[in-house]
Amino acid sequence: MSQNQELENFTVVLAETQNKGKGQQGAKWLSEPGKNLITSILISNTISDIRGVFLLNISVALSIIEALKTLKIPSLHIKWPNDIMSENKKIAGILIESLIKEKGKIESIVGIGLNVNQTKFEDLTKASSLKNITDKEFDIEYILNKIVTELKLNIEKILFNQEAYLWENYHKWLYKKGTPMAFENEQGERFMGIIQGVNKDGKLEIILENDLVKQYGIKEIKMLY
Repeated sequence: MSQNQELENFTVVLAETQNKGKGQQGAKWLSEPGKNLITSILISNTISDIRGVFLLNISVALSIIEALKTLKIPSLHIKWPNDIMSENKKIAGILIESLIKEKGKIESIVGIGLNVNQTKFEDLTKASSLKNITDKEFDIEYILNKIVTELKLNIEKILFNQEAYLWENYHKWLYKKGTPMAFENEQGERFMGIIQGVNKDGKLEIILENDLVKQYGIKEIKMLY
């Protein structure tokens, strides 16, 4: 739609079902028809360079957290780089695709998959849903409206240079921050480390056993939990 016409900022597309859902680096996102929030949201005139994409990622993650807090979903966290967790289970994923258009304008499509009323996840042992966690049914469009409302507020913070607030909040919700954890690198080697935080380039900073801090990009490292 955005390639063929001029769209209003925060244009939302909501799907009942999908058969080619995707996540980071080509990972698949499975969804039972009519049970989950599957949405894409257009964000334009917000970030000025590609480095800003991770800041946008932070804004989206915090918006989902704030919306779910109002629904009293317990033990919420943001697992780097783009998963929303509850009680050590993944309940949502975020995928942002950005295009540089004419005059350097950056347009982003924010994809959100949130497990809402689905209860079975086959062999996905680390996945869960709002219904599994609370034993309640939820109105999907109500949750979407909550997320979009929060997202507009967080986008304003980017526009008014309140990045420090977003980063501080993001680190407050960062999954396993400050906790000794096992990790695995691309070579399959396992090691222990402590998550210190995420830098402005969106890389995960881990304190290693020799007290050195090493930075890792997306898919360079896997948390074993």
